[in-house]
Amino acid sequence: MVDTVPSPAVTGAGVQSVDRALGILEVLARTGESGVTEIAAELGVHKSTAFRLVATLEAHRLVEQTADRGRYRLGVGILRLAGATTARLDLVQEARPIARQLAADTGETVNIAVLAESSALYLDQVAGSSALQSHNWVGQHIPLHATSNGKVLLGGLDDAGLEAVLGTLPTYTPRTITGRRELREEVARVREQGYAVAVDELEVGLTAVAAPIRNAHGDVVASMSVSGPSFRLGPDRTDEVIALLEKAAGEVSHRLGWGHR
Repeated sequence: MVDTVPSPAVTGAGVQSVDRALGILEVLARTGESGVTEIAAELGVHKSTAFRLVATLEAHRLVEQTADRGRYRLGVGILRLAGATTARLDLVQEARPIARQLAADTGETVNIAVLAESSALYLDQVAGSSALQSHNWVGQHIPLHATSNGKVLLGGLDDAGLEAVLGTLPTYTPRTITGRRELREEVARVREQGYAVAVDELEVGLTAVAAPIRNAHGDVVASMSVSGPSFRLGPDRTDEVIALLEKAAGEVSHRLGWGHR
């Protein structure tokens, strides 16, 4: 399949519409509620343009009409988006001190990742004393099938959810798991043992181990990993790190309400 590139005119119009829609949200955040005429004046656009943009935002529940029809305010969709962001911020806040301690105890890099559609999104990273100039993964999406964090996040899904997020399984190294049956077996093993290991699967010379972070309901909401050069994280050392990692991930889970009665 060949990707098509939109013309500059189309791209510019699309960006302008997005900019104006965001402007509407900012206006409503500042004023509390406004009519279309007021919004159009604030944006410096025709009333019909403002109405069209407001209607689109309303369809996504980002704005809603007040009891006084023709006036609008921010909608419940904003709360849903804010709630998702707040949950991630809470996770990072609760995990950060524990991640720092784990990085200090192991000397290696500690990452926190969450499932983001069909990839793992890295939310936070703490470098250990041995991790010289470690690559900063925060904000980056990584493949699920080739990483320890990804395997843990896959392990938190049921079979239907697992199939839904698995697309193609590209090869990164000779050790990358690229067969669906083999990956399902690996995920089942991760669920059973409670942690995941990836040795040279995303990058030759890189080893990582990960354990799940659970919420109050026991759902896997994130993954915590320790990664470093494979020459430092051999089998014996990996076992030691896994013990520390499971304790740390368990503590974060406890802070999020897991195990509370």
